[in-house]
Amino acid sequence: MNAPVLQPGGRIDETRPRKAVRVAVLTVSDTRDASNDTSGDLLASRVTDAGHELVARAIVRDEIETIRKQVLDWVAAGVEAIVSTGGTGITGRDVTPEAIRPLFDKEIDAFSVVFHLVSYQSVGLSTLQSRALAGIVKGVFVFCLPGSNGAVKDGWDKVISQQLDSRHGPCNMVEMMPRLHEK
Repeated sequence: MNAPVLQPGGRIDETRPRKAVRVAVLTVSDTRDASNDTSGDLLASRVTDAGHELVARAIVRDEIETIRKQVLDWVAAGVEAIVSTGGTGITGRDVTPEAIRPLFDKEIDAFSVVFHLVSYQSVGLSTLQSRALAGIVKGVFVFCLPGSNGAVKDGWDKVISQQLDSRHGPCNMVEMMPRLHEK
C-alpha cells in the first residue's frame, strides 16, 4: 500500500512583496569539511535561490558547546533564521537536539511533525531515526535538519522555504518576526 501524498495548503500571493531573510547555514559533522559538505552546499544554494541573504555559513563538530556557541554568536550578530544540517540522528555523536533545545525560548513542535510527514514520503519508516526540530532563540528562528541531501531537500523545499516566504498565505513566519520579542 502506498503512503498518501501530503498536499500542503497555502499559496504564494504574487501581489505581496518578497522580504529577503538573513539566513545562516550550519553543518554539524565530525567528518565533513568545505570540500565535501554537500548537504551544506545544497542548503546554501536553496537559501540564495529563494531570494534570501546567506549571511554566514560554518561547519562545526558534533560537540554541544561548539554548536551552541556558533548559534548564539549568529543570534547576537542579527541573523533572522538559522538552518542546520546534521547531528539529529540517534547515534552517540548526534547531539544537535541536546545542544539547541535548551536554547529555545519556544519550541515549534509542529515542525518535527510536518518534517516527519514529508520525510516519510521519501524514506518511509527511516524517518524515525531523525530528531529534526525547530524553535525560536532570542527572536531568531532555528531549524535543525538531518545531514543527508534528501533530508535537506525535504526540509527546505517542502517546509522551511514556504514559511520563510513572506508571500506565503494564509500566514508565514516572516510576518511574525517583528513580534517575536513581545512580552
